[in-house]
Parts: sequence; structure tokens; C-alpha cells
Amino acid sequence: MSSVSKWTVTEPYISVSGSLLEGPFYDQAKSEFRFVDIWDEKLYLVDLTKGPASLQTLITSESIGVTANIAKGSNGLEEYIVAAAKYGFAFVNRKTGEFSYISRPWGEPEKLHRMRFNDGAVDSKGRLWAGAMNDPKVQSPVNEGVLFRLDPDGKLHRMVEQLTIPNGIGWNDANDTMYLTDSPTGKIFAFDFDESTGSISNRRVHFDIGEPKEPDGFAIDAEGCIWSAVYGGGKVIRISPEGKIIGEISLPTRNITCTTFVGTELFITTAKDDTNDDQFPESIQYGGHLYKVDVGVHGQVKHEFQWNQQL
Repeated sequence: MSSVSKWTVTEPYISVSGSLLEGPFYDQAKSEFRFVDIWDEKLYLVDLTKGPASLQTLITSESIGVTANIAKGSNGLEEYIVAAAKYGFAFVNRKTGEFSYISRPWGEPEKLHRMRFNDGAVDSKGRLWAGAMNDPKVQSPVNEGVLFRLDPDGKLHRMVEQLTIPNGIGWNDANDTMYLTDSPTGKIFAFDFDESTGSISNRRVHFDIGEPKEPDGFAIDAEGCIWSAVYGGGKVIRISPEGKIIGEISLPTRNITCTTFVGTELFITTAKDDTNDDQFPESIQYGGHLYKVDVGVHGQVKHEFQWNQQL
């Protein structure tokens, strides 16, 4: 049986007292780190060369689940990032927070109201994948969620149906396997992935947490391991390519939401928690902040969204 490496984080890196922090992203070229508060409709940006004091907050008109960079030369979009937002895929002005929607998957007004986008990622060919779910502000999530793929030519594809809370998405280094979390099931699924076409097949369980906790967003490291945030569990677990837990980061609050790498440091977002108990005696105080810890391994390189159309 392999040993489990352990880390403990006791204090936030940045305290924002957020509701549902998600979507951590490191823009290496700008030394900029950003993350969102889905519930409070905010986009945070921090210059890592200056530290927490440089934090800026943009109030967005709608929720954002995840963001990605746009490749240079994509039709004058230098001031924008791409996001999976409340109603679909949008370009977001990084200075003003203004939205410009490029694809809305729902035609019916009632469905547009009850759905929102959550987590996502860009693959090696510049396609943006993101999952939509029921908006908890409107109704409790049921298996109406869908994983979408937005291609550089603007075409939108429904890739996986009947998800509840689609979360962490990523690929192995060989780009022949895609991973997808559906949080309430406790499972991270694997699919065969065709890099050239973006098609997926052969869905199977890669990891099952096996307890009443939910794997949330994740990052993949250079060794092919998944660092999955455990919502309700107060930890991040490192999962080997064989689907075994080989590392664990303990945090002082219960609701851990997502991870991403900055060098060998893992940055971790969390959500607020309204309850203190013996297991998490100060969870209310420590929920809804940003954390980081050096785990001694680098993350995968983030891909940029390719856009070949006019805005």
C-alpha cells in the first residue's frame, strides 16, 4: 500500500469572506491570479508580484463559473478573457467586467433562468469545455446538467447529458483520456478522448470517494495526478493515475471548491460554511477565502481558448 503524503494549511493567503469562491486561474504572462465568487457575482484579480494588497474586485452583472485566457491574435480580444457564465459562454472585459455573450445553449426563457454554468477547462486544441447545472438560487440541482464543448469556429456541442453538478475537467498528458467530476455522485469519471476531433467515449469510473463528501474542482500535476477539492471534507486529495489517494491537504474549513497551480504552489478556493463543530471548530471564520501551499510538484500547462470568429 502506497503512503499518503500530508500537508496542513492553517491560514488564508487572501481573505475575502466570499460565498462561493471558484475558478482559480494563473495567468503566468501577467503574473496575475484570478478567481470568482459565483454566488456574489464577483471577479477577483491579484498581481502575484505585489501580493494580497494588490487585490482588485470587479462586480459582474451575472455569475461566472470559470474563466480562461484567449489566444493572441483572436480578432482583437486582447482586453478580454473567456468565461462560462450564467447564461452561456461569454467574453469578459478584464478591466470593466462587461459581458459579451457568444453562445447561449438554452432557447426557453424558463430554462435559461434555472440553469447556470459551473466549472470547465480548455483542451490542447483550444476548445472550451464547461458544465451547466441547475442554479441553486432557483432550484436544487437534479440530473439536468450538461457538459458542453465550444469550438474555435463557434459551434457548440452537447457532450454529456444527465449530470447533476458537473465539476473538475482535465486531460492526461497523453491527451487520450479526459476526466470529469459529477460531484453528488462522489465520482470522477474517465473517458477515451480523441484529441483531433474532441470526441469522447467509453465512460467509466476513475475514482469514487466512497464517503458522503463531494469531489469538486481539480487540477492535474506534471506527474498525471489529480488534486481534487473535497467539498464538505475540509481537504484536497491527490489521486494517482491509477485512481488511488496518495496525498492529502488539510484545511481549517469544510467547503473546499477548486485548485490550480502557480509553480509548485497549489492555490485553493473555498466556500463559506455556516457551522462550526468538533471536526471544524472555526469553519465559519475560515470559509470563503483563498489558500495556498507548496506541494513540490508543478502543474500542467494551461491551454488558451482559440477563437476564429468575429465578436
